[in-house]
Amino acid sequence: MTKNRITSLFNIEYPLIQAGMIWASGWKLASSVSNAGGLGIIGAGSMYPEVLKEHIKKCKQATDKPFAVNVPMLYPNIEEIMDIIMEEEVEIVFTSAGNPKTWTPILKEKGIKVVHVVSSVKFALKSEAAGVDAVVAEGFEAGGHNGREETTTFTLIPMVKQKLQIPLIAAGGIATGRGMLAAMILGADGVQIGSRFVASNEASSHQNFKQMIVDAEEGNTQLTLKELAPVRLLKNKFFNDVTELYTKNPSKEQLIELLGRARAKKGMFEGDLEEGELEIGQISGLINEIKPAAEIVEEIIDEFKEAQQALPIF
Repeated sequence: MTKNRITSLFNIEYPLIQAGMIWASGWKLASSVSNAGGLGIIGAGSMYPEVLKEHIKKCKQATDKPFAVNVPMLYPNIEEIMDIIMEEEVEIVFTSAGNPKTWTPILKEKGIKVVHVVSSVKFALKSEAAGVDAVVAEGFEAGGHNGREETTTFTLIPMVKQKLQIPLIAAGGIATGRGMLAAMILGADGVQIGSRFVASNEASSHQNFKQMIVDAEEGNTQLTLKELAPVRLLKNKFFNDVTELYTKNPSKEQLIELLGRARAKKGMFEGDLEEGELEIGQISGLINEIKPAAEIVEEIIDEFKEAQQALPIF
């Protein structure tokens, strides 16, 4: 593929980024995606600082290509996490769930490229003003924690593109080459893909969860818990318990009590498909096979090129 703003910014072959998902994105997945020509990301959101340090070191051993670390800025050990990232000389950091002004200047002073994840035009512009190198605009279709605006990806991308000067990465509901091409036609310089890589051999998520993603059909996910932090989940017993509680007009405290602690770990990492929180995107209905990450990258890029060549010319 020809170079563009994203491949040039990250020094990668394809403008394809694997999302830094909790309980799924360890060094094995990140290095595999990077070695295949994309940008792999280690998801720090489910790692203690020392665990993250180990994953960074192992990723460096497994690839000589660029990789990144994703850091949710609500993380309780954020300062320790950022210190490790700077000590280990990680070259690219994706931040989310917080104010990009807090860490962007500090990271950039160390020569680190910074990308911030947003769900609206307003926060894309705030990120640009904070000095980030690129923005991930993530639509309502995405798995995990979502924006409150419920703007879909293919509505959000052209609106952000209209206002933004820096490179734009599309995320949410993209798992195929055709989806990648569509996002880029709408103005994205590249795409970030999460759910498709959860169903990969190298993802650290539990096999039970991977299989449930493969078995999922249209309509099997839904956004919920908006009073806490909107999250898209596969429907299971826990999801049904949440739905049942909503019929009683619960307080925020009651929702927090039901959610409890480590619910996502229980589902996605330990494989409890009944009581676990199973975060995945709407695109899971289009994911039909667990396969190596490198094959997923190759499949997406091949389909992208085929779709590009097959575009009808009127």
